[in-house]
Amino acid sequence: MTAMCDVAFLLLSFFILATKFKPPEALTVTTPSSVYTKIALDQNVVMVIMDHEGKVYFSVSDKNVEEKREIINTINTEHSLGLTEADKKAFYANPTAYIGVPFSQLKSMLDRGSDPAALKGVAMPGIPTQDSTNNELRDWVAAAVAAFYAINPLQKMNVQVKGDDAALYPSFSGVIWAFKKNDQLKFQLITSPIAAPPGSELDKAEATSGKKTIE
Repeated sequence: MTAMCDVAFLLLSFFILATKFKPPEALTVTTPSSVYTKIALDQNVVMVIMDHEGKVYFSVSDKNVEEKREIINTINTEHSLGLTEADKKAFYANPTAYIGVPFSQLKSMLDRGSDPAALKGVAMPGIPTQDSTNNELRDWVAAAVAAFYAINPLQKMNVQVKGDDAALYPSFSGVIWAFKKNDQLKFQLITSPIAAPPGSELDKAEATSGKKTIE
């Protein structure tokens, strides 16, 4: 028994020390509630985020490093931003990287790195999406479409929108316009799942089928 206890404590110590905890989210968003519970895709994701002030941010799935490299290279070339390799790496090699500034401020943002600790307290105005003459999100989405196709023409880019419950329609309208201009007409809207309201048609259907919206 003593030997087994020793082994158990050794294993417990190993797992405690070896476990990697999920880092805190770089951008906190309170998503709206929904009874729809389809699981959001987690591969080849291009996500547009809107915070409670309506500011728009852009990010790409952690696993798509090569696509992220292509995206930042395209943006740098098309807008003559003069980004260094270190600047680019702050975007494509950092799993928590997201963009929340206009092109004119992109270099200064990437100079800080994209780690949440480095960006804490740094005010970001968001990506401009006000109207058709000043919608920089269109260029980010276009660069993402080209990057995913260049790396693997057969893979599907999964577009997702994560908006704060307090975000106003004008921001969402600018996001949709950027999608349309790049023929991205399908996207997933990230929500917080809740149970169907008692007495609703969905609640009755669940009671009949025995399948609940939320387990």
